[in-house]
Amino acid sequence: MTHILPSGGGKALMNVDDTALLLLDHQTGLFQTVKDITVAELRANVMALTQIATLLNVPIITTASVPDGPNGPLMPEIAKLAPQAIYVPRQGEVNAWDNDLFVKAVRQTGKKTLIMAGVWTSVCVMFPALDAKAAGFNVYAVMDASGDPTVMTSQTTLARFVQSGIVPTSTNAVICELHRTWRRPEATEIADIYTVATPNYRAVMESYDRAKSVGAGQNEPAKQLEPQL
Repeated sequence: MTHILPSGGGKALMNVDDTALLLLDHQTGLFQTVKDITVAELRANVMALTQIATLLNVPIITTASVPDGPNGPLMPEIAKLAPQAIYVPRQGEVNAWDNDLFVKAVRQTGKKTLIMAGVWTSVCVMFPALDAKAAGFNVYAVMDASGDPTVMTSQTTLARFVQSGIVPTSTNAVICELHRTWRRPEATEIADIYTVATPNYRAVMESYDRAKSVGAGQNEPAKQLEPQL
């Protein structure tokens, strides 16, 4: 669909055709330190972001901080859901933006809007987000697809994002913003992705389907029971 509609709708929203998704250090060892969100929710939200980006052809770049060490390997769901994602190895840099290959991969997408998520939010997302913003990119930080060791750390990170012009957002908001309209051929697949980030949405879909089936049954003539002799 056209990004900016005649009504002006979409002008302030991210453009799916000018966006890349950066998944930073979602590593199994680091997950064990996350305390501001449950690991189950965090993983589900990362999966949902991966799925919507894959479905809508948004480039995905992943990276890891010393995956052979205690930080651990990347969560395997990313590679499974997005085999096309570009993985950029680092040479020990804490800040992914300090790595020339990583920055080169980002620039080669040709996209000016970057959606970032990672562990820890205060470091692995914060540092490249600040540098990308300084380099002229529009940067969104997905708070519930990221994690920090404490709630206080997360709160100070959020404040620094806002002060620096980085847009804090949520997984569900990102899906909606990229989705934009139900009048698209991928609508059914997108509805399923919503249920990954918002499991109760599955109940909404099931209730709707049940209501439709009951409604259809009401239009059928009632069956007459045969008398029992």
